[in-house]
Amino acid sequence: MTELRTEILVVGGGLGGVAAALAALDAGRQVVLSEEYGWLGGQLTSQAVPMDEHSWIEQFGATARYRRLRDGIREHYRRWYPLTARAFADPTLNPGNGMVSRLCAEPSAGVAVIEAMLAPHRASGRLTLVQPAVPIAADVDDDRVRAITLRRLDDESEVIVTADYIIDATELGELLPLTGAEYVTGFEGRSDTGEPSAPEQPQPGNQQAFSWCFVVDHVDGDHTIDRPAEYDMWRSQQPPYWGAPMLSLTGPDPRTLETLTRTFTPHAARPAALADQGKDPGDRELWTFRRILARDNFTPGAFPSDLVLVNWPMIDYLGGTLVDVSADEAERHKSRARQQSLSMLYWLQTEAPRPDGGAGFPGLRLRGDVTQGPDGLAMAPYIRESRRLLTEIRVTEQDLSIALRGHGRPFTTGESVGVGMYRIDLHPSTDGDNYLDVASAPFEIPIGILIPRRLENLLPAGKNAGTTHITNGAFRLHPVEWNIGEAAGSLAAFSLHRTTTPRAVRNTPALLQEFQSLLTQDGVELHWPDVTGY
Repeated sequence: MTELRTEILVVGGGLGGVAAALAALDAGRQVVLSEEYGWLGGQLTSQAVPMDEHSWIEQFGATARYRRLRDGIREHYRRWYPLTARAFADPTLNPGNGMVSRLCAEPSAGVAVIEAMLAPHRASGRLTLVQPAVPIAADVDDDRVRAITLRRLDDESEVIVTADYIIDATELGELLPLTGAEYVTGFEGRSDTGEPSAPEQPQPGNQQAFSWCFVVDHVDGDHTIDRPAEYDMWRSQQPPYWGAPMLSLTGPDPRTLETLTRTFTPHAARPAALADQGKDPGDRELWTFRRILARDNFTPGAFPSDLVLVNWPMIDYLGGTLVDVSADEAERHKSRARQQSLSMLYWLQTEAPRPDGGAGFPGLRLRGDVTQGPDGLAMAPYIRESRRLLTEIRVTEQDLSIALRGHGRPFTTGESVGVGMYRIDLHPSTDGDNYLDVASAPFEIPIGILIPRRLENLLPAGKNAGTTHITNGAFRLHPVEWNIGEAAGSLAAFSLHRTTTPRAVRNTPALLQEFQSLLTQDGVELHWPDVTGY
């Protein structure tokens, strides 16, 4: 057993965890950062999902550190890849020309840039990385968390980390039950939140689907995988609201709920329009939707094919949740989710309708080398919903929904620690709910959603912050998770510097103003310009 002492422990090395660590390290603090998987970066890397961002991301609406990450990914391609002269000169280079966002890239590019951003702090000795490791126990004294025990997954050894501040940046809010923090899962009830789209009573087990993503290309030859063991079962799955078997190109339109049949055309041309979620969800042609490498951005012959990330409705796993279930049940759901994804791939290779009237694309090749995960899929499941900490305040549907507010101007707060924007985008849930995808206002992130109702030195750094099931749909994507994490890391460092507590910072006007000024100096945008949501 190893024992470590640090000022700030960040458990979970996803985007929120990396941002929290960087903010604290840049403030001169000692940090221990742990991560379960082999890559830092969470949904961007181990989960393989390219950046999903708002319409104004190239101009404003993100922190300076998040821009360093984005700029670094573009520079990674300019420095190391054989780009065409046109692509090299494009200041808004989109390596994949994907339609989900203005920056679609391979997960390894995100890994490389994150490692580079952390490298000076590792060299200085201020950052200690414990990887791969998961939290298994907490030492709690009254309303303070004294230490977290981590178990390394490579040798099963244990590491006890004692820290002044503990930041939970895990994908599922794993520290909340370990520390006895008050938290909620699934749908809150309308009787509690007043949200019109919530059920009358809470449904804690009703949570958004998770997905096991994968990457494909399309080359000559037959690359059909072995028929998945559960293929027949998944081939027959058809939720009552789907309009077709899930293993098809047909399903609900998230925004209208009408049945929609998408197209899938390997090597579809670069779309004429730039990615802009405010104008077009970009999901009608699945080849270009989340394409992460477009071969026409590179010198002829450099790549035999585009690379496409499959994160489509057809692989949303509706069979159960990973939250507050036994380890065996969680593993069963993960295994079945991988079978669902492999079944979708097999269907594409053998049954999907082709433009020439035939069936199946045997030239589709599973690119497990790009993702380095089990069964050739992503390293980790793509998580949309976590346990959520009960905090001093919470953001509700009434705060964000344009339909309820009557306008799309930004949601503002005097305690802003950042900004975010995304539609309220909920995927189908484990209890049979269809999509909920409605227009949202741009929003400021209140510091109050980072402050637990009771515990004094535990902070959330991602999807476990104080939203509801509904508003999590607008908070769960890349730039907002990063901003929440960065605010948490900065808040822990500031509390140490001023010998105070996060709760006191929020509730003492002079301290809050000082902290907000520090965030602004650090490149964190606290307010939106005059924009309207979508």
